[in-house]
Amino acid sequence: MSTATGGPSAPPPSANRSTGGAPRVGNSGWVTGMVLFAGVVMMVNGILEIFQGIMAIAEDDVFVKTPKYIFQFDLTGWGWIHLIIGVLVAVTGFGVIRGASWARIVGIFLASLSMISAFLSLPYYPLWSLVVVALDVFVIWALCIYRED
Repeated sequence: MSTATGGPSAPPPSANRSTGGAPRVGNSGWVTGMVLFAGVVMMVNGILEIFQGIMAIAEDDVFVKTPKYIFQFDLTGWGWIHLIIGVLVAVTGFGVIRGASWARIVGIFLASLSMISAFLSLPYYPLWSLVVVALDVFVIWALCIYRED
């Protein structure tokens, strides 16, 4: 390109010369912060799911038993599901905080599993299940918008 005086014009500041002038794709500070926050949320959510699983395995009276629920499982079975998912989510959250690229992909998958298990356990612990679904949506979003530099 040239200017009206015939000299070359400078590329726009957002252009990347190695890609032929295409805008750079990277992470802003808030994206990196959201991924860090998503990792912390995953660790906390995983630890709370571990506790929820232990409570269900011990057959505590904290959970409401719904007699005609289509996805009704034994409370001990739900406890083991939550315990296993909780351990995996907490470990993966630690990996996200450490910046491991595998942890973001696994984190998206595990947050999806966590969301499904929270939805299926909705009649047993409704308010907490809705909170977990909302947190898992945030985690999936935050891990999906991050790009490797």
